[in-house]
Amino acid sequence: MRASIARALATKPRILLMDEPFAALDEMTRDRMNEELLRLRAEHHWTALFVTHSVAEAVFLSSRVIVLAPHPGRIAHDLDIDLPYPRTSEMRESKEFDDLVNRTSRLLRETHRA
Repeated sequence: MRASIARALATKPRILLMDEPFAALDEMTRDRMNEELLRLRAEHHWTALFVTHSVAEAVFLSSRVIVLAPHPGRIAHDLDIDLPYPRTSEMRESKEFDDLVNRTSRLLRETHRA
C-alpha cells in the first residue's frame, strides 16, 4: 500500500482518487495507514476523494463525507466533519468522533432502507 501511495504522490497531484486502498488490511495497520495518509496530505497539500465502506474511516479521514443512495447512485447526504486536525488515534475514542460515526451510520442505514 505504501508503495502504491508513494507512486501516486510522486507526480505531485492536486487531487488523488483512492478507492478502498486499505480494505485488505487488518484494523491496526489500517488505522496507522490512515494516520500516515493524513500526515502526507498535510505535508503535501493535496485533496483526496476517498471511497470506503468503513464509516469510522470516512469520518476519521474526512472534512466532508458524502453518503450515496443506491439505484441509481446519487448524493443522499453531505456531512461536514468538524473535527480538528491533526487527527490522532486518541480522537477515535472521543465522544465527538463517536457521535459523528453514529450519525453517519444512521443516515446510511436510512438512505438504504428508503
